[in-house]
Amino acid sequence: MLLDLLGSLFNKLGVLVLVAFVLSRTRFMKDYLLKDKLERRDILLFSLIFGGLGIVGTYTGVQVDDAIANSRSIGVVVAGLFGGPWVGTLAGVLAGVHRMLLPEGRFTAIACGISTIIGGVIAGNAKRVIDRQTNRWLWGGLLTILIEAIQMGIILLIARPFESALHLVKLIFLPMSVINSAGTAAFILLIEQIHEENERAAAVKAQLALNIATKTLPILRNGLDKASAQETADIILASTGVSAVSITDRTHILAHAGVGSDHHRPDQPIHTEITRKAIETGQVFVAHNREGIECRNPGCRLQSAIVVPLLMRDQLIGTLKLYQSRANGISSSETELAKGLGHLFSTQLELSQLTHQRELLARTELKMLQAQIHPHFLFNALNTIIAFCRTDAPRARELLTKLSFYLRTGFKTTEEFVPFEQELQHVDSYLSIEEARFSDRLKVFYEIEDDIKCMVPPLLLQPIVENALKHGLSTLRMDGELRISAKKEGDEVLIRISDNGKGMSPEQVRRLLDPDGEAPKAAVAGNGGHTGIGLRNVQARLQGIYHTGLTIESEEGAGTNISFRLPLKGGYPWPSK
Repeated sequence: MLLDLLGSLFNKLGVLVLVAFVLSRTRFMKDYLLKDKLERRDILLFSLIFGGLGIVGTYTGVQVDDAIANSRSIGVVVAGLFGGPWVGTLAGVLAGVHRMLLPEGRFTAIACGISTIIGGVIAGNAKRVIDRQTNRWLWGGLLTILIEAIQMGIILLIARPFESALHLVKLIFLPMSVINSAGTAAFILLIEQIHEENERAAAVKAQLALNIATKTLPILRNGLDKASAQETADIILASTGVSAVSITDRTHILAHAGVGSDHHRPDQPIHTEITRKAIETGQVFVAHNREGIECRNPGCRLQSAIVVPLLMRDQLIGTLKLYQSRANGISSSETELAKGLGHLFSTQLELSQLTHQRELLARTELKMLQAQIHPHFLFNALNTIIAFCRTDAPRARELLTKLSFYLRTGFKTTEEFVPFEQELQHVDSYLSIEEARFSDRLKVFYEIEDDIKCMVPPLLLQPIVENALKHGLSTLRMDGELRISAKKEGDEVLIRISDNGKGMSPEQVRRLLDPDGEAPKAAVAGNGGHTGIGLRNVQARLQGIYHTGLTIESEEGAGTNISFRLPLKGGYPWPSK
């Protein structure tokens, strides 16, 4: 009897898993599951969907005496684990009340209804704890077993006669625990797969945005006009799957490429309401249908669009618009791509408007940025993150966040000085990705004294750290160590970056910092020569601003130690670790 019941429940579980799989493949469900924060309507919708799955689990149950062995708890537990307390409770109430009112299985109707509600409350409140675990599917399965045990206890407390309740519990507890825990684990794995797919798509979009930015960099270097706007629009159209691309200034269309180019022409005034709103507010707007685009041409095939403002030194100068030829055609990944391109273009345009006094610094920083966003580093970073997507999704999300911060701060660094904290965070984001890529071959240690308050020129540490990795540590097979320290000495802060790599000869050190000489190949191995430029830039900026410079202590086979001093004044403290 026990094996027959187990087999019947397993067969019934297939219906529920099929429903879950179909739901997980829909754009509608994916968009809701990928939200970071649920609004009230989202909570209601999730409650109805997963409460409905609980009801399906009841109807696909197996009649046992005057009770029903079922998979109702799967939908309720998953609702709580992904939606939180409110969703879990409401889904439990929906599925539980339905069970109480069901004419079949009256013997345990009240007990099962109450236990379903309690299960939703428990799962919702367990969300925070289980979210911190690596194997969420395993913990979800264990939680389901606990909830099933609680349900059996409630049946014994409420259902009468007690002898019948005890007989029922002995018969259904093991099959329901096994099947429902397995079903919950399968649900969680399906939903986690959606998140992993989205992360992989985000990584691809990030790479795409950077490739586009690399191609448009020389075009936008001289500013935004009709010619540069048209070239940029053509590049975006050729590189993406959108139907059309448009770039405007504050009042007129500068360029349009793709569908609708026969009537969306340069020099036409802006007449779309969402474009005017984007210019007025500086916010991103999405048109989901033709009415939102407001094209006056009756034959226009454009059906949806996203409008991203373009800024220059916090002043709005125009917009970037991506179109699709279908309604509701702007996906979440295309939204992020448009925002990323808008940010990158805004930064490039800001760089094009730097004053003559900053031109040398801007050109050097731009070269450093190009080295930092070098395709070799970017591809390595994305490949590392993609690998973690398959094995460790939380780590992949963490690395994506680090890469996003690294790119954002790198491209937006146009201030003369930034807080020391920000510079360290920028370097930490870079090193987090390199640590993941090097695995056990690299360990990074921070020795940052508390309450260090100072402002530093941006991108001051990056070339030194990159040089230590690419020149000193890249050839080590194991036990590579990089140390970054900062400590106060009187009115100054001493910053030191050390590695236990292969080191350099005195001649290499001399040539590395020689402003008129050629950087030694050994000093810039693996980076196409950019690291030498970066270190010379650091040396030149330290000498120009502080009348000091780098102190390099290195010996072949014994590692390298690079240090410099900055005045302690202003800024923000580096938080304690």
